[in-house]
Amino acid sequence: MASTNQSPQYCKAQGRFLAAQTNEEKVTALKEMIQECPKHKSSEKMLANLTTRLKKLLEKQIKDKKSGKGGKAGIKKEDMQAVIIGFTNSGKSTLISKLTNAKPKISKVKFSTTTSTVGMMGYAGTNIQLVEVPSIESDFYDKGIVHTADTIILLVNKIKEIEEIKKQIGKINAKLIIAFNKIAPFYEDERKISATLSSKRHNFVIISTINKEGLEKLKEKIFESFDKIRIFTKEPRKEKSSRPIILEPLSTVENVAEKILKGFSKKVKETKIWGPSSKFLGQKVGLKHKLKDLDVVEFKTK
Repeated sequence: MASTNQSPQYCKAQGRFLAAQTNEEKVTALKEMIQECPKHKSSEKMLANLTTRLKKLLEKQIKDKKSGKGGKAGIKKEDMQAVIIGFTNSGKSTLISKLTNAKPKISKVKFSTTTSTVGMMGYAGTNIQLVEVPSIESDFYDKGIVHTADTIILLVNKIKEIEEIKKQIGKINAKLIIAFNKIAPFYEDERKISATLSSKRHNFVIISTINKEGLEKLKEKIFESFDKIRIFTKEPRKEKSSRPIILEPLSTVENVAEKILKGFSKKVKETKIWGPSSKFLGQKVGLKHKLKDLDVVEFKTK
């Protein structure tokens, strides 16, 4: 793989490839080399060789995955989890990088995502876990994560992709959000898209991962899909907590105490609340009192 007349970025990637200790490191470096390799007549043979080598490494990854070698670490599910799925090059990696703290490798090379990427999205005082899984037509697609998610974001570039993806994922209990990603020159007329999605009664938002259009609306839809309540806690004579505890609707004061620490409810002597479920500020309530979104709970222990 000679580097004659190659860019400094290509040469750096080639150096990382030669120094790579793992198959995954080699795949990452090769993808960057393919991206940086000039796309003209004289470099066609080099590009073909790089692509062939990448294909062989990816096949090895698939074989290792099926044989149980180098198994991935499990993803611990948080209180609110949404999974991003879609076809290759639909913009999944770009989307999770725009919405969360995740820094995935973004590439125009097809099937470049081979492992799930996890990030945390801050919204309305909460942390929401987003997971980008490899493309749905990839051998690395993780059906297990998709089928246990609370919310699924179908990222599509064309209307017809929605039904294609829904057929492949099969029956699920998660709530669906259609995120139509406008990637020129493939997107259709926006008014036509909106009218079609509305007529089919989809829960959707039109976005652009290029200029960030619609991303705040998407965040709002993701948060609303969970149907959870946010409960803040406070200590006597102190301010309320900065981060809420996430609970199911109709949860009680006892549920809050047990979420803080198992067995904590037995140590509670007195509880005061502020917020939507209180009749007045600082109302004293029992452990069975049902809470509402944005309530504040203060515990005094025995």
